[in-house]
Amino acid sequence: MSIVLTEDRGPVRHITLNRPQKRNALNEELIRGLGEALHDAARDPEVLCVVLKGEGAMFSSGMDFADLGALAEHPTRLRELRSDILRVWNLCEEMTKPTVAQIHGGCIGGAMELVLACDLRTMAADAVIGLVETRVGLIPDVGGCSRLPSIVGLGRAKEMIMASKVIDGTEAERIGLVNRVCAPEDLEQSTQALVDELLACAPVAVGLAKRVLDAVAKPALASTLEHEVTVQQLCAASEDFAEGARAIAEKRIPQFSGR
Repeated sequence: MSIVLTEDRGPVRHITLNRPQKRNALNEELIRGLGEALHDAARDPEVLCVVLKGEGAMFSSGMDFADLGALAEHPTRLRELRSDILRVWNLCEEMTKPTVAQIHGGCIGGAMELVLACDLRTMAADAVIGLVETRVGLIPDVGGCSRLPSIVGLGRAKEMIMASKVIDGTEAERIGLVNRVCAPEDLEQSTQALVDELLACAPVAVGLAKRVLDAVAKPALASTLEHEVTVQQLCAASEDFAEGARAIAEKRIPQFSGR
């Protein structure tokens, strides 16, 4: 079975991360498959809206730990690896069709950065979401630092990123991180209701409004994305990240030098 599933429900393309045995951890194969699915949806004139979700117990646990370990051994590959990921994440924002992330279970690290690139988000009340990179000596570097402040404000973004704060769906809706929150059993229905509101509007106008709003909210996105990777290179070469990577492999709490 494909690692990324697609299903058309009328004019809506549902794209599902399908690596449930690994909690939809984002490895190279899954990222490549997602990129192909998003490209296909963007080019298909019959598709007017895209819904992104995960199979199994959670949306996604974030970047695959094996890839993080490889980064610790070869930090000079950071820019190359990160560019491949960012090209896929950016497709959610760059296509003129609205993109909606449907979040259940958990959405952690790089997976949260993926849903931040979507236009709208629905979330189960009992699901959790957070950017936890500072716990292992890194920063969110595939759009998290660049996109989160424009959604929840600078103060809340700093708290979530600098303290690796993880919150549930109710709190995420309260601070404006997600657009709709509901009981887990109502998540599909809640997403469909939001999609129906989008489909009731003229698709050309919706797409153009998306472009204008993104330009207003994130006028310096290109430069801040570049700043992210520059800073991440410093983090990846640090002893803190080397310790963080060892701690992940050994399933223990990192002991950073500043403690």
